[in-house]
Amino acid sequence: MKYLTEYRNAGVVHEYLDELHRTTTRPWTIMEICGGQTHSLVKNGILDLLPKVITMVHGPGCPVCVTPLGIINEAIYLAENEGGILCSFGDMLRVPGSKKSLLEAKAKGADVRILYSPLEAVKLAQEHPERQVVFFAVGFETTAPANALSVVQAKLLGVKNYSILASHVLVPPAMEAILSDPENVIDAFLAAGHVCTIMGTEEYFPVVEKYQVPIVITGFEPVDLLQGILMAVRQLEKGEAKLENQYARVVQREGNLLAQQTIGKVFEVADRDWRGIGTIPMSGYEVNESYAEFDARRRFNLHLQAVAENKECIAGTIMKGLQKPFDCPNFGTKCTPEHPLGAPMVSSEGACAAYFHFARAAAT
Repeated sequence: MKYLTEYRNAGVVHEYLDELHRTTTRPWTIMEICGGQTHSLVKNGILDLLPKVITMVHGPGCPVCVTPLGIINEAIYLAENEGGILCSFGDMLRVPGSKKSLLEAKAKGADVRILYSPLEAVKLAQEHPERQVVFFAVGFETTAPANALSVVQAKLLGVKNYSILASHVLVPPAMEAILSDPENVIDAFLAAGHVCTIMGTEEYFPVVEKYQVPIVITGFEPVDLLQGILMAVRQLEKGEAKLENQYARVVQREGNLLAQQTIGKVFEVADRDWRGIGTIPMSGYEVNESYAEFDARRRFNLHLQAVAENKECIAGTIMKGLQKPFDCPNFGTKCTPEHPLGAPMVSSEGACAAYFHFARAAAT
């Protein structure tokens, strides 16, 4: 398959690894911001093949992982108390709230349904006009266009019983929060290619300029990641700080303008609480006034309350790049995908899940 098999070519992988070993002369810490990149690095054994002085740490680029407890609780409340239908992507169902998960609420009788597109939820609302249908709209900039489009479509069709519970987060503010943290150890970033496919590259230039940190936009296959790491290391070794685009076959400087327009029509930028990290100013999307009738928080008069995290879960320090899953004393014992203490052990993009499924044998 074009643009897939070529980027899994073992010969090319070894060429980049050889070049990395020749180029790297000192220790560097690089954060891949996206959970999809984390899974590819761990699953393909790349972390064990890199020069020992290169440390890859895993950022907060897993939308399920950073969805705060309060919003999970809101979703569970809607599923259990409003007599409607709560729709969600499958990853969200096993994420623990304060007392239970959506899956547990479903097991006790709540009407919780797994869908693959928010537009399916709009259709479901049309089919059940007597019931309220809420879509749990979670994600980074990547999923925001589809969620916004569902709201536009519902308004166009006159669907009055559809709304979304928005929990959208943005990548650049998260990078700035990490870089401004006094404990920051990051020398360079690999930025998420799919986010940049939507948003383009312009918003990363100020981050590079302000913090003098290299950012390389990469894809998700082994060759993509190794080429991106090499590009970052070459900058670091030369004392440079630039934005580079390894994923140029997909990412354009301006991004997807139509998708950006759709986002701007429905959402506005607001402060957002990140699970395990805290509040990051202007780091998320909320439904704007023009589409307020489709905002589940307004419709059901919800008031997000801050909820204390499980003290046994170190997800916050993992997503800041300060620790790794193996540093958690509960990893693989008290915390497993079947009985998670935190979201990174549940999500298909969570760092803890990646280590649990693909790296435990190497650690034992």
